[in-house]
Amino acid sequence: MGRTQDQIAIVTGGSRGIGGATVTRLAEEGAKVTIFDVIEDAGQAHAEALQGRGLDVAFIKVDVTDELNVQSAIETVTAKHGRLDILVNCAAITGVNKFAHEVEAEEWDKVFDVNVKGSFLCTKYGVRPMMEQKKGAIVNFSSIYGLIGNDDLPPYHATKGAILSMTKTDAMCYARHGIRVNTVHPGSTMTEIFMQAAETYPEGKQAYLDMMGKLHPLCLGEPVDVANCVLFLASDEARFVTGASLAVDGGYTAQ
Repeated sequence: MGRTQDQIAIVTGGSRGIGGATVTRLAEEGAKVTIFDVIEDAGQAHAEALQGRGLDVAFIKVDVTDELNVQSAIETVTAKHGRLDILVNCAAITGVNKFAHEVEAEEWDKVFDVNVKGSFLCTKYGVRPMMEQKKGAIVNFSSIYGLIGNDDLPPYHATKGAILSMTKTDAMCYARHGIRVNTVHPGSTMTEIFMQAAETYPEGKQAYLDMMGKLHPLCLGEPVDVANCVLFLASDEARFVTGASLAVDGGYTAQ
């Protein structure tokens, strides 16, 4: 039996990167996973690739900022499977890289809509079947910059602080229903987006990797490193863990 055997899971932003790796690990451990993502081609391709390995993975195109879309998609999953055991709120965008005095209100709102409102809406509708069954696990994605500050991406970092606060509050609100809510805080992880940033670094890709690597005492992370931590928090192995903030950062925030 796998660590999430026959559990019904939703992973937002699950078409690629850390979200994609999370879908893979949950499915490998026996979960029946539905990917929610607006990136239709990548999401469908990821689902089909895992189906080809005999894993139970489906894809639904979902805009997490659209309440009716979120409600309908979650109802589709629960109608099919009869329950929802795991919700992973991974969908996010980085937004503009400007200091606060340069950021337009519309730019700020766009990042908060996806990262914070999206997590809120998925929790709003995902927690309801969990309350009925008196059990469930929600894993939210924050960032190391939900724990510490840095001189870039102020709107993004603000959303990650909000996610941390939401996690702790929801953990308290839903513990009485047997629902656990935790958050992971990834450091620099070698996703497609991270590697694209490396490719455009003025001093070259390797210089970027060297620079970022020095900030992480262990090493730079791989998506599966974060996915394995999500797997733990989503599984019954973490049955006594709620409201926790798990830094998955190679020691970045320990310095």
